[in-house]
Amino acid sequence: MAVVVPPPALPAWWLDEALEAEGDAPALSLTDDLDVDVAIVGGGYTGLWTALALRERDPHIRVGVLEAEIVGWGPSGRNGGFVGGYYGGLGQLRRLFGTHGALAVARAGARIVPAIRELSERHGEDVWLREGGYMKVSCAPTQDAGIDAVVEAARSLGIEDDVVQALSPAEVQDRCASPRFRHGVLVHDTATVQPARLARTLRRAVLAEGVPLYERTRVLQMTAGSPNILETTGGRVRAEQVVLATNAALTGWRPVVGRLTNFGSYVVLTEPVPELLDEIGWTGDEAICDGRMFLHYFRTTNDGRVLMGSGSGPIGAGGRIDARFSHDVATARRAARGLRRLLPAFAEVALEHSWGGPIDVSSDHVPFFGTASGTRLHYGAGYSGHGAGPSWIGGQVLASLVTGLKDEWTGLPLVNRSMRSLPPEPFRRLGGGAVRAAILACEEAEEEGRQGPLAARAVAGLPRLLGMQLGTR
Repeated sequence: MAVVVPPPALPAWWLDEALEAEGDAPALSLTDDLDVDVAIVGGGYTGLWTALALRERDPHIRVGVLEAEIVGWGPSGRNGGFVGGYYGGLGQLRRLFGTHGALAVARAGARIVPAIRELSERHGEDVWLREGGYMKVSCAPTQDAGIDAVVEAARSLGIEDDVVQALSPAEVQDRCASPRFRHGVLVHDTATVQPARLARTLRRAVLAEGVPLYERTRVLQMTAGSPNILETTGGRVRAEQVVLATNAALTGWRPVVGRLTNFGSYVVLTEPVPELLDEIGWTGDEAICDGRMFLHYFRTTNDGRVLMGSGSGPIGAGGRIDARFSHDVATARRAARGLRRLLPAFAEVALEHSWGGPIDVSSDHVPFFGTASGTRLHYGAGYSGHGAGPSWIGGQVLASLVTGLKDEWTGLPLVNRSMRSLPPEPFRRLGGGAVRAAILACEEAEEEGRQGPLAARAVAGLPRLLGMQLGTR
């Protein structure tokens, strides 16, 4: 039986489910001019964590949050809901920041899940926090080395097995039985959440702290100065300092041009099938991804569904966010094919929902934070598809930048760092699109036991030859 793939549509199922559970929660929009000490542009994870962190550092600071839609509409309510840190990426961090810097970032990341747990418990909110870890599996011989590299990087830095644990083929099958899985690694600092519930919980926490939150209030223009002036759809905002927490929408902003681009990521969501999860033994709440460059990421939900995502969507042009990031049927179909291939037991399970969104990808796949030169405009971006957890770090960093603290957060190597630039447009989009297509062709062939076409292999290897991290194999 052919499985029908529903066309991608918004709002995401996550947001519908969260709003239904929440009940009546009217959104307040800005209708007059506003004076604040700090204006936060963006009511997603980064912006809301920043608002809470600012309140902790200075209860008297006047903060206002401006959100173009409603909280949970954007990527904070569309992502896969993997929340965790950086112990699984120690190899990349060590190449960028050295041993000391890599461990500092990883140790900061280990505080993410406890922070979400504490938020949920303090406010009596159910964000579907499930602390089953993150299992990365090899699904083709060419993916084996990437799995082994995660384990070796951790061992070389003295990380114990209770943080990063190598899994034999049998151990992987015990956690989730699939004929496609070869071996894997389990990273214990990761959990899953219902991402829109987390966003809405942060919304309520911010409001409870007395921070004004203006939804459906889009910033149309910003003029840096003293004060900074933000023209919005509802009024003029004057702010001594501004935090730009718009992630993918920040890509076209001049201070980050060359360090950031956008890719699309799409998911499909099955009907509830808890009996199939029992059949394949996937009952330990593990989040899973394969070893592709444009990976498949998948997890279960509280009601027994499987969400399968594909990070193989289109690449952006000039920082524009358009329909390709929410209505790309081809990427949704790749996610559905990934589900059927990686979990054959689900081959005929009905797919009930599909949606997509943009991710902000930095030139080295690691986020960066800073203050634009000569201004009091602070920013954070480049989570590269892994922001649901590290946005908590972003909130701490940005709050410390705003308050002028030189502390453990502003001391992280993620702050005010130099980065290799991406090619300028139109070469970025055209070249990135060609590399993306070549990598996809190679990975699909390799999973079928074939070698990728020669031309595709040549194009796929170009970024590495040029010393670029974006789209490398």
